[in-house]
Amino acid sequence: MSSAHPRQMDQKSETAQVNSEENLSPNTRRSFSFSSFRHKKRSNSSEGGVFTRRRGLPTFSSVRKTSRNESASKDDGAPQSNFTQHQVKQTGEPPKDNLISDVAAKHEGKDPDTTEAMGPIVAENTSKQHRYVSGQYFFEYLVVVSLKTKDSNSYEPQITYQFPKRDGMARFQKEEEEKTLKAITLFCFPEGINWAPLTEYHSETFSFVLTEIDGSRRNGYCRRLLPGGKGARPPEAYCIISSLACFGLFSKIFDEVEKRRQISMAMIYPFMQKLREAPFPAPGNTVEIKSFIPESGTEIIRLTRPLDSWLEHVNFNTLFGCLTDEEVLLVFAAAVLERRIVFIADELGTLSQVIHAVAALLYPFVWQHTLISIVPEILIDVVMAPTPYLLGVQKRLLDQVTDQGDLLVVDLSVDKKTTFIASVGDESSILPPKLQAEILEALSKRQKPTTVEEMNRVVSEAFLLFFVKTVGHYGSYVKHRRVGEQGVFEKRSFYKAIDSKTTRHFVKKFLQTQTFDLFIQEVEQQTGPQQGIFHKKILEYQEKKKKEKTKKR
Repeated sequence: MSSAHPRQMDQKSETAQVNSEENLSPNTRRSFSFSSFRHKKRSNSSEGGVFTRRRGLPTFSSVRKTSRNESASKDDGAPQSNFTQHQVKQTGEPPKDNLISDVAAKHEGKDPDTTEAMGPIVAENTSKQHRYVSGQYFFEYLVVVSLKTKDSNSYEPQITYQFPKRDGMARFQKEEEEKTLKAITLFCFPEGINWAPLTEYHSETFSFVLTEIDGSRRNGYCRRLLPGGKGARPPEAYCIISSLACFGLFSKIFDEVEKRRQISMAMIYPFMQKLREAPFPAPGNTVEIKSFIPESGTEIIRLTRPLDSWLEHVNFNTLFGCLTDEEVLLVFAAAVLERRIVFIADELGTLSQVIHAVAALLYPFVWQHTLISIVPEILIDVVMAPTPYLLGVQKRLLDQVTDQGDLLVVDLSVDKKTTFIASVGDESSILPPKLQAEILEALSKRQKPTTVEEMNRVVSEAFLLFFVKTVGHYGSYVKHRRVGEQGVFEKRSFYKAIDSKTTRHFVKKFLQTQTFDLFIQEVEQQTGPQQGIFHKKILEYQEKKKKEKTKKR
């Protein structure tokens, strides 16, 4: 899935921002300067979350320093829904730097520096905003992006339909939303303006992420298809913006939208209205939407959430369909040490699903850096960023990627000559050999063919057990002086407690990552008992080890 950002574009984590301080020719590669800062944000995990509080995502700003007012980590203590990460923060000063402003300026042919950065988007009224933030809405809005003729040789993506309309907004709010919508058009058609009319086009579904300046995120789900009509014509894209991360569920929603589009655009409105008013189901539960279709009558659409909600945004089948088990391990090793990784493919759906699958392999840890599952051509210079990232790039742009050093470039194409176009060279020696073998053995036990649910279960357990065996003893080394006080992680004692030399060597490097650092900071701040899937697996593993020792005696 791809990452943009209305007020700072990024995907899962950070924002790449073009340095437009210098006057550059169109063919000049831009240079980047990044700064990173952290946010704290609360959320309640109803199931599958490791902690009741999750730290927000760090953001990148360009050379012109972004206001740090919003990064002061002011925590009001109000828990948020696990699935609704969108939160509006009012600051005394609007952010000085905003990639969405840059995107909007590029669309309009202006110098990005002359485009004023506005404050955050605010909903129609307080009650509706509260309802959306509380997780009661499936989505924020649906837009249709069409390719309109710009000149004889090019098209420009434009939003031709939006539901619901945003009325009663202040001028600055409308201007800010316009910037967001222009960013959305880029991610619906990342190829740029060069299109030729088509008579056949296989529809595809993919996703991206809009990252707010406060670290909260909204997901963009997109389906591109050929509109009805005769003769050659460009495709159009349907895009749903939601704070809910559930790719499979929104794919089913697109099936219903597409079915109604074949009848009339007017049929989409009542269905989306019913959906927007429906409560988002709990894990394993189903919501029913009644919808009338001419000649078919009233239909009942049932939308069911997977029971394993922390994996509902992931399909590991795509990742393991593109790479062998051994190749996935090499990618995982590079991701664990927070390296720069670029994935290459022609299909947008492949890029978005693979990148989110790789990020999910890190569970219970969270990728804390730039994540853009589909990089629009206009933003390809993000590959020059010196900081860690997970990027998805279409294969036709490969030449603009491989001139960078210290990259892992992974080709996901069916007709690839080699999987790793570029690499650091030490990926195979990062993970402890014994644990690598154990992961491969666990992965080999999956049935072929297998369902998405079964594949997700086997893969997630294999990699989760890896973290249990390497750092699962962390809880014993977070010391609390008094009950209710914040704990202190005893890093040296934790590290020295590892018996295996190869495991200790790996953990020493992993301890230096921001991924582990933010994880352990959350643990230090907890005053109650640990909970969640990771903690459950740790207890199971420790109990198993005790039984093995008892048998030996």
